[in-house]
Amino acid sequence: MGSIWEIDFYSRPLLDDDQKKVWELLVCESPLDTRTKVDSLFHYAQYCPSTQVNSVWLRTALEEALSKAKESPQKIRFFRRQMNNMITKACKDLGIPAQPSRRTLALNQWLQQRMEDVYPKESGYQALTHPSVRLEAPLPQRLPDALEGQQWAFVSLQATEFAEMHEWEIGFGEAFPLEMAQVSPEARIPGVLIFSPRALPVAGWMSGLELAWLRFDHTQGTRLILETGATESWIVANIKSPQLLAEAKGFEEAKQKANGVHFISVQSDPQAESFAGFWLLQEVNLP
Repeated sequence: MGSIWEIDFYSRPLLDDDQKKVWELLVCESPLDTRTKVDSLFHYAQYCPSTQVNSVWLRTALEEALSKAKESPQKIRFFRRQMNNMITKACKDLGIPAQPSRRTLALNQWLQQRMEDVYPKESGYQALTHPSVRLEAPLPQRLPDALEGQQWAFVSLQATEFAEMHEWEIGFGEAFPLEMAQVSPEARIPGVLIFSPRALPVAGWMSGLELAWLRFDHTQGTRLILETGATESWIVANIKSPQLLAEAKGFEEAKQKANGVHFISVQSDPQAESFAGFWLLQEVNLP
């Protein structure tokens, strides 16, 4: 697998000499497995005047980033839906697919660090008085018919076990170093195992969804929801039995203790020694 980039192109809490918002492009590389050295990930930042906010400026800035990177990414992730058209156009002009995604963990951390340590030291800094615009998300979808009726189970692994994840036999998947998520080695990482005789096609379908995180939803019944892309979500299971309800609550509690970190995996059966799919996930609050 080649590299993947995460980008954000948006206004910052800075004003220029004309009292206009200063925009900024942030580019960073996605960590793809638990062995990734965070310090080795590619980073690029460039401010943009508000008078030049368009896909042409963005494409030119991305070209500059590409000239400094070791390799071109196979795709680019971005989480701000309101910037969809501009980012998609600029990336298309560069011949790189752009994918709306909430799997932007490295970018989220970098942006938070800049909000705390960089922007307040810049001239024209204005403390944020309101959050970014929130767009309504669509209702959760039913899983495709071919994926319904699969067996699944709540499980957990010791955080230290993920150090050997690169040695596991995995068809489709993605991970990140747990130290990036500030998870202690003693933590238990909760997860959901999905069993299916069609494990590889199921994992292949899931790999195209830009998996974000799993959550137990008790606002509209009791359901296990898989969040994907920028806003999409899927109903993995309707939870009815008291035992599963208790396990679902335990999953959420363990996830919170592990700083939102959890996993989802796909296997052909409980005895299988390989994974058709395995994704390490983290639920985060996006800016």
